[in-house]
Amino acid sequence: MRKITIVILAVLLATGITAFAKDKTYGKGVSEGDVTQISAILASPDDFVGQNVRVEGTAVGVCAHRGCWLELSSDVEGETIRVKVEDGVIVFPKEIIGETVRVEGVFTANKAADTEKKCDRTKPGEAPVACLTTYQVSGIGAVTVGK
Repeated sequence: MRKITIVILAVLLATGITAFAKDKTYGKGVSEGDVTQISAILASPDDFVGQNVRVEGTAVGVCAHRGCWLELSSDVEGETIRVKVEDGVIVFPKEIIGETVRVEGVFTANKAADTEKKCDRTKPGEAPVACLTTYQVSGIGAVTVGK
């Protein structure tokens, strides 16, 4: 009886490890093709705006409310890139933090004023409003990558 129990436990353990190592797909997944290093994108972001990109990094942050964004670490320490997805279409779970994730989407630039005034709506005679540009990947799909 003890041998049967050991065999059953071994099978369950092996099955559990296989299921755990399986890649998880979010949204449309990621198509085949080269992965661009996050550091290359951040070094010249304007060169990538509007382009479809595939990036990969460790998930270091996720939206705690809706799972609507994911922060990936770069290949250069201290750099990260945000992946924003359509609310409710893709939901990243909190448990994804620490996983290696490959993402596909369009790289975008978003200008935001650092005051309540819109930077493109200053009136003649007003002091210019400094604008900040934030960059992100508008994600259409992602997969966790077992390594």
